[in-house]
Amino acid sequence: MADYLTLWWVWICIALALGVVELLAPGFIFLGFAIGAVIVAGIVAIISLSNIPALLALFAILSLIAWIALKAVFRKQSSGARIVTRDINEN
Repeated sequence: MADYLTLWWVWICIALALGVVELLAPGFIFLGFAIGAVIVAGIVAIISLSNIPALLALFAILSLIAWIALKAVFRKQSSGARIVTRDINEN
């Protein structure tokens, strides 16, 4: 069962599943995990790794880096909401 984690297409499926979860529960939490899974899929496709704990640790580290990068990018964006300081019904 754990041997499936050494296949690149399994990591792509994990990334797609996490992307769907991100669509259902927006907040850029699962998107970092999906990005980490895509990067691990690329690494597994290029380099044949068979050490499952190392793959999971790599996935965790890359997901954390992707999540921090997403927080840094989206923190700079304004929500575009206006703050109302005066009610039009008051004189």
